[in-house]
Amino acid sequence: MVDNRYATALVIGSVLSLLATVYLSVAVGTQHWYQYSSPPVKHGGSNASELREEFINGEFDEKIYSDTLFRLNGTLGLWWRCILVPSRTHWFKEPDPKMETQCVSFTLPQQFSPKNKNPGNPNSEEDLLRTYLWRSQFLLPLVSLALVFLSGLVGVCACLCRSFTPTLGVGVLHLLAGLCSLGTVCCFLAGVDLLHQSSPPPDGVEGSLGWSLYLALISFPLQMMAAALFLWAARSHRKNYTRMTAYRVA
Repeated sequence: MVDNRYATALVIGSVLSLLATVYLSVAVGTQHWYQYSSPPVKHGGSNASELREEFINGEFDEKIYSDTLFRLNGTLGLWWRCILVPSRTHWFKEPDPKMETQCVSFTLPQQFSPKNKNPGNPNSEEDLLRTYLWRSQFLLPLVSLALVFLSGLVGVCACLCRSFTPTLGVGVLHLLAGLCSLGTVCCFLAGVDLLHQSSPPPDGVEGSLGWSLYLALISFPLQMMAAALFLWAARSHRKNYTRMTAYRVA
């Protein structure tokens, strides 16, 4: 029989785990990890139109899409890159054209493509640090979600078997998932900082953290609190069970 304290800890831990999973899933699927605030440009001119067409239909080039993000109020995510441009029907309607967001997704080969120390020059030396940071920021959230899903399966099996022992494994899996979530945010911020060192934004362009990154960051303490509750419940229940067994034997 499970003590009410342990049952309460399991319920609260499960709710925290569910919230963390929802937050991290939303963060991975949205593009507001980092956003740029650009000075006004002449949207009706051909320059903005050319930047848009190159961004959407051009070949994948880190230097080109980074410069476009800098100049057209871009946002960057783990799977998406977006720019804010006037609607096609408002190219020549000034001074207040209707704006719309245009997004392009990173394909799987692009996620694993190497980064160069000099963006825009394919013949320059590969930047191994930026390459592995980019790949890590893509893989770590998927690993985190997989660990939480695995812990859920372990928890269901524990309930079916009416055993409290697997709860310790559930706590460890949540601990690892929380570290992966934190690693995702750290890798992304480090990669953006290194990109700005290699290809600095123009004067007047300001960068800021987006709400998607904050969602991923919030998922880390939620997963750690859930892990702490699961580990505490498993360890305390084990000690209590051992003492009760020893008492009955005596």
